[in-house]
Amino acid sequence: MQGTVATFDPQAHSGTLLLDDGSELAFPAEAFRASGLRLLRLGQRVDIATGDDGGVTKVQIPGIS
Repeated sequence: MQGTVATFDPQAHSGTLLLDDGSELAFPAEAFRASGLRLLRLGQRVDIATGDDGGVTKVQIPGIS
């Protein structure tokens, strides 16, 4: 699944994503930390991994693992 960064709090390492279907999905700090990234920019495209409960488990930049 892919989306676009709608909000990102660099102190909390959490934010929201705008999915391609127009819905918003929040991601916790744990999902950001799992990516190994240091920063996300507003408007940046990201790949999203979700768990069985539908919650975001990892946010990463497409093409970077």
